[in-house]
Amino acid sequence: MTEPVTTPVDEDKAQHPIGVFLRGIAMGAADVVPGVSGGTIAFITGIYIRLLDAISAFPRAFLGELLKGRWTMFWQRIDGTFLVALFAGILTSIVTLAGAIKYALEAHPIMLWSFFFGLILASAWHVGREIERWRVRQIMLLVGGAAFAWWVTQLNPGQAPVTSLTLFGAGALAICAMILPGISGSFILLILGMYSPVLTAVNELQLDRLALFVTGCLLGLLSIAQLLSWAFARYRDAMLALLTGFMLGALNKVWPWKEAVTWRTNSHGERVPLEEINLMPGTYANVTGDSATLSTAILLAILGIVIVLGLDWLGRVMREKKVA
Repeated sequence: MTEPVTTPVDEDKAQHPIGVFLRGIAMGAADVVPGVSGGTIAFITGIYIRLLDAISAFPRAFLGELLKGRWTMFWQRIDGTFLVALFAGILTSIVTLAGAIKYALEAHPIMLWSFFFGLILASAWHVGREIERWRVRQIMLLVGGAAFAWWVTQLNPGQAPVTSLTLFGAGALAICAMILPGISGSFILLILGMYSPVLTAVNELQLDRLALFVTGCLLGLLSIAQLLSWAFARYRDAMLALLTGFMLGALNKVWPWKEAVTWRTNSHGERVPLEEINLMPGTYANVTGDSATLSTAILLAILGIVIVLGLDWLGRVMREKKVA
């Protein structure tokens, strides 16, 4: 059996549960925003491969250990403490920050998108530098991943009926995207027309809808984690190149200055953008009549970059101390 391959940022398997919980908080906050992936946060904070390994171990551990009453062995095989701390952070973040993120998207979109633009840009650099050998295949995968992510961000939102089946299916599709760095599960929900219903269900604690959505998430998560864990174990550089491309392509979605060219009315009777185009800051100010707040936007983008570089530096310092 092939041993899981880890990247340098994933070498430390002894993260404190509080640290894991805080990573979950960051992942949950990212997952609420259409265009930002919680998988990106997991990767840059050094827990991505560990997360994949823990989730992919669940089916076999369930059949081989839990059903036979070996609770301790089951807990160890699925890295239970790590998973509980992480998902507790994710859920806490989604429940407590969903309203604040929604407000920021409506009231200060340029500020929020600028921060995440810097975050994703630095994250793409961070993932790309983990590739040990650049070959033609890696370059092709990077370009292909960027093109695919760019195409996904160009899709116009639809409006699916809110039924048990669509809630379940939306959960399965969204979680597959959420676990991939660069592909936003929230944006997939937006394309399906399920973003607003799910966010409303979270804010209003509509437990029946949330149960269907979470069940879909669990099924999708168990499926995609198996595939990704297998792929990273065998094709590490190729996967890193593909994920780097995903993140670069996703920058199209988080560009701060946009103009809505078509509109739609959502389920609450609110007029929301349907199709948007990216503008340069100066053009944005001329077209919309609003300030581009360029200086503040640049500072927030730099803040996002600094956070990623700071996490990278901190991880290297901790590894050097551990080796010493």
